Amino acid sequence: MKTWHILLKEILHRWRSFVLGVFAVTVAIGSLTGSLTLLQVHDLQTHKILTEKEEETKKKMAMLQDEMRKATLKLSFNLLILPKQQSIRDLHIKGYPSEYMPEEYVTRLANSGIVLVRHFLPSLQERIKWPEKKRTITLVGTRGEVPNLHKNPRVPLVEQVPLGTIVLGFGLHRSLGLKIGDKVKLLDREFTVRECYEERGSKDDFTAWIHLREAQELLDKEGLINAILALECLCARTGDLLGSIRREIEQILPGTQVIEKGTKALARAEARASVGQEAKAAVERERHHREQMRSEREDFAAVLVPLVMVACAVWIGLLGFNNVRDRKTEIAIQRALGFRAGQIMLLFLSKSLIMGLLGGALGLFAGLGFGRWLGLVLEGDIEGIAAMGLPNPGLLLLALFAAPMLTVISGWIPAIIAAQQDPVTVLREK
Repeated sequence: MKTWHILLKEILHRWRSFVLGVFAVTVAIGSLTGSLTLLQVHDLQTHKILTEKEEETKKKMAMLQDEMRKATLKLSFNLLILPKQQSIRDLHIKGYPSEYMPEEYVTRLANSGIVLVRHFLPSLQERIKWPEKKRTITLVGTRGEVPNLHKNPRVPLVEQVPLGTIVLGFGLHRSLGLKIGDKVKLLDREFTVRECYEERGSKDDFTAWIHLREAQELLDKEGLINAILALECLCARTGDLLGSIRREIEQILPGTQVIEKGTKALARAEARASVGQEAKAAVERERHHREQMRSEREDFAAVLVPLVMVACAVWIGLLGFNNVRDRKTEIAIQRALGFRAGQIMLLFLSKSLIMGLLGGALGLFAGLGFGRWLGLVLEGDIEGIAAMGLPNPGLLLLALFAAPMLTVISGWIPAIIAAQQDPVTVLREK
């Protein structure tokens, strides 16, 4: 009778022992593949969650950037560049700077390549008497914005006041009865009223704006200004932006100082920026949370799987010893009929190998099914689990290799004991 025929008869005759061995292998491999599958489901869900959150954050950041851009346009100038020697106390008391700096500073700044500031507006301000109207007013001379030559052109925040024209604040044109197109004299020079502002509720209501060159001539300040208005780029507002701006401008324009004018628009822009930073931080917190969950599951699997594998190996070994004991007489008869020790070992190890292959295949699919079901319970993502498809080829090879190794190693000692039995001694006892 051939060895494989005897092996088949043995499996069929002692099927309960064989089924128990296959079940032990199934449990061992199932715990391994189930743990790996659960981690795979976790990774898929993590990828999905983070992708969705990142997309949501990108949309939110794009919306915030657009809102900040709009807020910037409404913000007007929020930086004031002054001579270093200008007293801030005097500035607040008088309402205008009393120290001067060269007009070419604004051109130097615009051509410097600075990226944190844009929209440069030079001005010359002074409190004067308007003898023709018997009024005291603030006169502001401006030539219009100086563009950043290294940046794309931007729509100016204020329109230039052309030569020979004057723009009047609400309090002036209302009290003097002036309107657009009227002719008016200021310090013996005639101007045409170009625009009359609505009420602003500030010193602007009693301010008159003319071209910078004409203001310099009237005030005898040719080539001088006493302030540069600018707008910081709120899109880059992170960390100590004002400190960075001050350091950069002071390097470009020595002997100057920078003051930030706080406004509601600026406060809203900063609030929007903080919301954007919080959205990014939320993604990082979620990433950290998912990584921590995975680490905990890995640690649990690192303890559970070896324990199950060892328990199953011991169980398979006990089944092997029990099988040798039950077949003691049968093995002795086979040896008396001419079976060699190697053939006896082959019978036992072949049975272990078949048990391992069958249990490994069953354990692979049982583990995949259990891992996906548990992943569904823990993650609640049917679509992600369904998209996993067939098992990983590496996982398949691992299961089909580990299972036979487990059973052959567990059955090795019982097989040696069976092969080394003395048939004469066994049959004499019977």
